[in-house]
Amino acid sequence: MLSEWRHKQLARIFYRLWTTKGNYQDIGMDYYEQRYQERVINNLQKKALALGFELVPQPETNTVS
Repeated sequence: MLSEWRHKQLARIFYRLWTTKGNYQDIGMDYYEQRYQERVINNLQKKALALGFELVPQPETNTVS
């Protein structure tokens, strides 16, 4: 049995294909992972702001422990 989320996702894909008469192109897992990371960061920033904090990005360092 499909989960509710998966059912909605498939319904959207079907509707888009049906209405545009186009081909479905999978945008890849990297796209979804990037969007997920952006949502996580946005949510953290909103929560921090609501609590009176400000998030400051740290520069990336490539060090090996």
